[in-house]
Amino acid sequence: MKEQFQVSGMTCAACQRTIEKDVAKMQGVQNVSVSLLTNSMIVEFDETKSNPTQIMKTVKKSGYKASLQKEDANEIPDETSSLKQRVIVSFALFLPLMWLSMGEMIHLWIPPFLLGVQNAMTHALVLLLLTVPIVVVNFKYYTIGFKTLFRLKPNMDSLIAIGSFAGLVYSLVLTFTISIGFQNQDMMLVEHARMNLYYEASGAILTLVTLGKYLESFSKSRTKSEIQKLLNLAPKKAIKKINDEYVEVFIEEVFLHDLLLVKPGMKIPVDGKVIEGNSSIDESMISGESIPVDKKAGDLVLCATLNQYGSIIIEATKIGKDTSLQQIVKLVEEASMTKAPVQKLADQISGIFVPVVISIATIAFVVWLLLGRGFVFSLSIFITVLVISCPCALGLATPVAMMVSSGKGAQNGVLFKSAAAFQKASIIDTIVLDKTGTITSGKPAVTDMVWAKDDNTKDLQVVYSMESQSDHPLAKALVEYLSSFQLSKVSMNQFRELPGAGLSANVDNSSFRLGSLTYLEENQVSLSLRQREIDGLLEEAKTLIACSKDGELILIFALKDTLKPDSKEAIQRMKNQNYTVVMLTGDTQKSADSWKKELALDSVVAGVKPSGKQDVILQLQREGKHVAMVGDGINDSVALASSDLAIAIGAGSDIAIESAEVVLMKNTLMDVLFSLKLGKKAMNNVRMNLFWAFFYNLLLIPIASGVLIPLGIMLNPIYGSFAMSISSVTVVLNALRIKKFKG
Repeated sequence: MKEQFQVSGMTCAACQRTIEKDVAKMQGVQNVSVSLLTNSMIVEFDETKSNPTQIMKTVKKSGYKASLQKEDANEIPDETSSLKQRVIVSFALFLPLMWLSMGEMIHLWIPPFLLGVQNAMTHALVLLLLTVPIVVVNFKYYTIGFKTLFRLKPNMDSLIAIGSFAGLVYSLVLTFTISIGFQNQDMMLVEHARMNLYYEASGAILTLVTLGKYLESFSKSRTKSEIQKLLNLAPKKAIKKINDEYVEVFIEEVFLHDLLLVKPGMKIPVDGKVIEGNSSIDESMISGESIPVDKKAGDLVLCATLNQYGSIIIEATKIGKDTSLQQIVKLVEEASMTKAPVQKLADQISGIFVPVVISIATIAFVVWLLLGRGFVFSLSIFITVLVISCPCALGLATPVAMMVSSGKGAQNGVLFKSAAAFQKASIIDTIVLDKTGTITSGKPAVTDMVWAKDDNTKDLQVVYSMESQSDHPLAKALVEYLSSFQLSKVSMNQFRELPGAGLSANVDNSSFRLGSLTYLEENQVSLSLRQREIDGLLEEAKTLIACSKDGELILIFALKDTLKPDSKEAIQRMKNQNYTVVMLTGDTQKSADSWKKELALDSVVAGVKPSGKQDVILQLQREGKHVAMVGDGINDSVALASSDLAIAIGAGSDIAIESAEVVLMKNTLMDVLFSLKLGKKAMNNVRMNLFWAFFYNLLLIPIASGVLIPLGIMLNPIYGSFAMSISSVTVVLNALRIKKFKG
């Protein structure tokens, strides 16, 4: 069983790691993935050994809160507005706090009643009164930070809480010291205490960190905008048939098999099947395909697509969370929650990051104290090390890039099912394409019509009439072709259909046979009259159907599975990007060679049975190739599962799509290249994010510890808070660049 939860209280990668470890230890839990980006968690578990209530209790014991995700939630939770309020209140107090604390040093005007040793107590109390509200509105850092610290599972909030609380407590002690100095008339003690108050540092830490969290949340909300756009596509109402009348109802009142009226200009409210009417549907919001699709009775329509012309009546076949739109959103969300293998190192580091930082800060404090630099100086080093460290960037490096990339893919009709799929796509060097339904449309079409004798409209009418009686795919292709001649049907006698061979009938005392070349030869029909043309057509891997009249050859039709409009260009682009392109087909070697020549393929493997496709994939992998398999049918599922990256054409079978890691909804090979290039773009972005996160901490933690003080370089807590806030924002903004990807 799989359930999705909303998790509150997380602030950094350490939080994410803690929850994952604690939930993973539960009996029956098979897999758990926590997303710092979406504040959510997906848990797969054995429902006979565990349940959602127990999982939520475990999360609570870890110091956080969890609740079940609502199935039909139509918006993504966002804490940006509450953070904005905290930022406004904090800055309204922080600015005068900094002015009164630092203004005297830079010669700003300060009210006279706050200046001088004689006003030290008033000055201290005013600073305290400005600091306390900042602490109150940001008290969340203390509640979560100390709670997780006491549970020996500290997180980023713990660093902020310890740093700002240390400065606050020290300043309170100095405030009492000022009072004691006045009581003892010790003005030197008063002046020393007044000059070392740290209220502004505590206020700065809380204010600047909250500003950073707001900017981070605002940036993250932009990464989720593509999902929100998809969610907003779903119509809120539908016109439902009730007691022979069509009545407008809310979408929640639509149930399976209800009949719905969709007028021109309206969006399809659910997935359904057209029962009555004809129309043209704009499916671009789901598939990215701009050309409208004609629909008639029996055709399927998708939720949120736009009915452009005629009114249609549809039967609801999928509703609520089962609609194609909701399934797309679910895939994108789950992809952003999964982890690429490259993220494992970051996860391992984040698990020990905060305790290590606390240890470094403590060691630095003790060392500088022993070196005789004084308590205030050492405390400043201690606080700066704590607040400059940022495990957030480590936790966000992968999910923000995955969320933006998944949204970008969905916007273009390409669905990635996991973060691992992006990483796999980035290393592919060989693309294996199934022929039928992938390179070709899977529908034969007439390419040539060759008369053995003079053309005769009456004979064409006979062929049209005979093929109209057959359900064979080749017969349907012939009927479709001959329909353009506006032929009328003729009366036939003794019509017979011989499965696997052909048709026969008598018309106006003449005997007609129509079928394969073998069928005609078995009935003593000579083909020598057009043998050269026949050999040429067979050389082009075409299927031939011949017609005889009274034992003489009169007509030959050549049929071939037609290429999809852009297959040839797509394959050429793959080769231009240095991918090796291999085609698999069940055709004969002669036919396969014809396809190889026409498409300029690197390699073709002919006569491949469904069970043999996997063998081809495994052989390429043994040769050191990283293989992407592209297929659309049930017989492709095993090969898809064996490949390094499984790509399914969206119009294919459910089994093929289930076996795939990437689904191409537009049913075009152009999107194979788009998906591979998007994978490379995403992973380059992830690696850049991880590099920045590691580099930031490796560079700034030693500087904050004071290693450059001999060179005159030192960071104070205010600069540390600002730097920490900017680091995670930088990672998110870098990921947002993927939105500009064109493919």
